Parts: sequence; C-alpha cells; structure tokens
Amino acid sequence: MKVTFLGTGTSMGVPVAGGFGSEMIKSDPRNQRFRCSVWVETEESSLIIDTSPEFRLQTIRSGVKRIDLVLITHEHMDHIGGLDDLRSYNYVQKSPIPLYSTRQGVESIQQRFDYMFGENKYPGSTSVELSILNTKMTFRDLDITPLPYYHGDVYVHGYRVNDFSYMTDVKSIPDATKEKVAGSKVLVLSGLRWGPEHPTHLTIPEAVEVARELQIPKTYLIHMNSYVDHGESNDRLPPEVRLAYDQLEITL
Repeated sequence: MKVTFLGTGTSMGVPVAGGFGSEMIKSDPRNQRFRCSVWVETEESSLIIDTSPEFRLQTIRSGVKRIDLVLITHEHMDHIGGLDDLRSYNYVQKSPIPLYSTRQGVESIQQRFDYMFGENKYPGSTSVELSILNTKMTFRDLDITPLPYYHGDVYVHGYRVNDFSYMTDVKSIPDATKEKVAGSKVLVLSGLRWGPEHPTHLTIPEAVEVARELQIPKTYLIHMNSYVDHGESNDRLPPEVRLAYDQLEITL
C-alpha cells in the first residue's frame, strides 16, 4: 500500500492568501503546503481522504488518475472545498463515487453543495453517493475503521485503513479510539505549531506525546502553519516522529 500526502498545511495553507508573512518562510520547498488531503493506493483501490480547496492541483501534480472511494473527516471547508473537482473523475469513470463521512459531514455537504443533489441537480456536476460511516467496513482490499475524536467541539472521523491511521484536526482523542489505532504501522497526526497551546488543535509537542503514548513505530505530522519550518522542526523531533510534506510518498 502506497500513501501520498497531497497536502499537509493548515486551513489557510502555507503561505496564506496574499502572501502575508511569506518573508518568514524559509526557501525549503517542503515549507510550501497545500491544505490537507491524502491518497491511498493498493492493487485494487484508489482512496482519497478529504478534498482540499487545492484538490485539482494536487491530483495533477501527483498523478491521481482514478478515485474509487472518498472519505471525509469533517465538514470544514479546508477538507471539502475540492469536492467539485471530483466531476472529471465521474466523466472518465462514468459512475458516481461513494463518499463516507460523519452525519454532520454528510448533512453539511448536502447543504453547501446542494446543486449536486436531488431533483434539481445541475447537469454535469459532481456525482457522489453519500453515506454515514459509523462502523468498520471493507472496501475491496481495504479494511476501514472510523476513528472518532474532537476538534474543539467539532466531531471528526479519522480513519484507519489497514495498518495506516490518519487523524487530522485533532484536539482530544477518546480512549476507545486510541484502542482502535493501536497496532498501526504508521500514524498521521495534526500538529499545528510548536506553541502556544491552541483551543482546537494539538501543538507539535502535544502530538508527540500522543504518538509516544500510542507507541506507533512511525508518526507523521500534518496541518502545520507558516511558523513551522520543516528542517528545523525535524531536528527537534524524536526520530520516530517526522513532519510530512506535500507529495511525500510512503509504503506500508
């Protein structure tokens, strides 16, 4: 199974619109971050988790030619803003794409993208089959387990896909979810910044504490803001925890 990080940045991206503060960002290309999405490939499946506002650009630069399934973590626009870009895949694949999320995620998509659904569906708009995912399911060669946790007061689903666990926009994780993550080979966690503490996101030190508690062999951090330098941060992190970066590919 191959995992490609399509985007690893916070909700505003790095750099932010207007380029404000760009002078503080070092020239390392790994500091340029689209909003968070990830692509999971196996022999039988092509899975996307979250469709960021840069989704069109992400799929072009990473060569995503087919999408069999989409998982959405939650309803915030930096995670669903690219849904309209799925329509080109509908045209090529000639079928709707199954999409799973939380109840609130599904309801929000139906409301915000109302032109994609119902009797008044706009001709040629994206076609997805929406479903709420609350329990483990199998899709082809993928065992998928929802991982519930909280992003402040927002209920979010991370996902364990075989031995890969992906959790973005994390603030607090129930013990029952930690048990579902246990035994993963790779964990992805959000780590917004080194400090100060944030009301709805883990900081990088807090994410490291979670990774150590769960004892996963390798953890990658995502959802970093403009103040997080890739090289300097990796130098400060324990060897089993690394920053991910856009277009990083890992194999499980």
